[in-house]
Amino acid sequence: MNFRTLRMFVEVVRQGGFTRAAEAVFATQSTVSKAVRQLEDEVGVPLIDRAGQRVGLTAAGEVVHRRALRILAEQADLMREIDEIRGLQRGTLRLGLPPIGSSVLFAPVLASYRARYPGVDIHLVEHGSSRLEEVVRAGELDLAGSLLPVSEEFAWQDVRREPLMALLSRDHPLAKAGAIGIDALRDIPFILFESGFALNRIIVEACRRRGFTPQVAVRSSQVDFIVELAASGLGVAFLPRLMTREQHRHLVAQVLLDHADTDWHMAMVWRRDAYLSHAARAWLACLREGGRP
Repeated sequence: MNFRTLRMFVEVVRQGGFTRAAEAVFATQSTVSKAVRQLEDEVGVPLIDRAGQRVGLTAAGEVVHRRALRILAEQADLMREIDEIRGLQRGTLRLGLPPIGSSVLFAPVLASYRARYPGVDIHLVEHGSSRLEEVVRAGELDLAGSLLPVSEEFAWQDVRREPLMALLSRDHPLAKAGAIGIDALRDIPFILFESGFALNRIIVEACRRRGFTPQVAVRSSQVDFIVELAASGLGVAFLPRLMTREQHRHLVAQVLLDHADTDWHMAMVWRRDAYLSHAARAWLACLREGGRP
């Protein structure tokens, strides 16, 4: 059992199949398949359920996958720490940022960080918060922006808390309401972000606590498109208040969601037991200072 074999196995699970996993690790499909077979031979039981079209894990596969993620994360931590001791790198910041809110919250900080530490190589990944948590968990990112609450396995630093705004067509009966509860929207189709966005989880769980499951009209990853859909009367969309830009006010009515449990609470998260590089600690310090030069 070696790191390369474990990495290929983890990638097969992440990508949901051998073909996409092979592309991700720059290997042939037969090489990836052989690596997984080798791992199964070593542990003595099947790890992958190959009966369906999409890869599934056996009970043993679940155990090996969980342990493999931890082993690979520890290996990545070890190599970063050794590299810093040896002085082999000027520094690398592996940072994950979500599409929602990053232009307002993180762009000024990133510019300040670059000015302070021009020698640091910034490896930036953009995904929804839920997906970013997976990548941090796997040890492939040092830090990522995510919405609270998060699992106990993560440590975090507060960034910003904002209420959510419900976006409705300007002629909707609720358009002129000052503030509403989310239960007032139960009969309206919801326009949500694609899976992997933690904002969806906040909205759906808030509905569930109030006894209903929202009807989802459509999902998208594009903020402006979602706003246009709400403006056209397709349903109700949701954005944190800081993301409702001036041009949105001409398109949609914006109504405050009057619930503390629907607040959009952004934080910077990292694995609680992870080694944080000098570059990562410098980013956290810069973030606390608000990106001041």
